[in-house]
Amino acid sequence: MADVILEARQLGKRFGAVVGARDISVQVARDSVLGLIGTNGAGKTTFVNMITGYLRPDSGSIWHEGRDITGLKPREITWRGICRSFQIPQLYNSLTVRENLVVGLGIMRRGHDARHDPGRDLGAAADAILRRFGMASETGRLAGVLPEGLRKLLDIAMALVARPTVLLLDEPTSGVSTDEKFDIMDRIMQAVRADGVTVLFVEHDMDIVSRYAERVLAFDEGSILADGPVAEVLASEDVQRYVIGRPAGAAAATGAGPAC
Repeated sequence: MADVILEARQLGKRFGAVVGARDISVQVARDSVLGLIGTNGAGKTTFVNMITGYLRPDSGSIWHEGRDITGLKPREITWRGICRSFQIPQLYNSLTVRENLVVGLGIMRRGHDARHDPGRDLGAAADAILRRFGMASETGRLAGVLPEGLRKLLDIAMALVARPTVLLLDEPTSGVSTDEKFDIMDRIMQAVRADGVTVLFVEHDMDIVSRYAERVLAFDEGSILADGPVAEVLASEDVQRYVIGRPAGAAAATGAGPAC
């Protein structure tokens, strides 16, 4: 694979008798969008947590832009350009939307990140990020009273203050209404892809996966069940049976299925 930005080599992780990851080897191309699917407990979040430093693998290694980052702490991995959002947004609920971003930018400034211009006003930088996400009108609202879709957007905007090269999104449309999910995902992808950020996202909604992923990894019992182009993976009998929940031989022609 040309220009690999992120690579997992034979990752293994156990939680007592439960296997969270078994010999996971993945290469991710720069400036690509990778969807991670699987039922609850299949290993998706374990994989994301190992990549971002929240779990240390029992075996194997993780490489980012040619450097071994295995076992680094989450903050160290963030400084190196790998950031994430969470299924439940991690926000300062008592602060306004703008203040949340100002705090995040200030933390990055104190970290002496050379990618940030130290002379740039934090408020102006926050406003620029909000405009990218179509949230300029929400500047003065408290984060704690935002509807779930806007909370998701703000959480992901917070991740962008670190100027990541790789962004991992944990169920970016969970809790968002069916009427809003495509608008929210459109805004996310337009904002993060403007800088060529490589995106990995965990998602249970096959409509979202079909529309936004370029490649899909399907997990099952801690292993990779399928890896390839979206239509091919979603049409796979194993994926239909173990991930989407259709009986063998009942795959839809499009390969898409219901949320699982």
